[in-house]
Amino acid sequence: MKLLLWTDDLMTRTRLASRWQAAGAQLLRRDDAGTPDLVALDLTAADALSHLSELRRRWPDAELIAFGPHVDTDVFRQAKAAGATALVPRGKVLERVLNRL
Repeated sequence: MKLLLWTDDLMTRTRLASRWQAAGAQLLRRDDAGTPDLVALDLTAADALSHLSELRRRWPDAELIAFGPHVDTDVFRQAKAAGATALVPRGKVLERVLNRL
């Protein structure tokens, strides 16, 4: 599975990417030409909601999982409106994507 992880946080990127790659995911970079099967977008990243909308337009068939603090319900609602397929609390995104691999 081709996966794009969109986060500005190095610790989050390292923790998630290493586990997903170990499970067989091919991680794409933001500037790769490939089309991801799944995009995991961190809602705490800079301009996350505008990036989410652009990613949905760019890859309408990709599964788009938005993750962030579970207490930020307003941002979750906005992410759903922007095209997120699923909304996941930060602590559950690792497992959620592993279940898809």
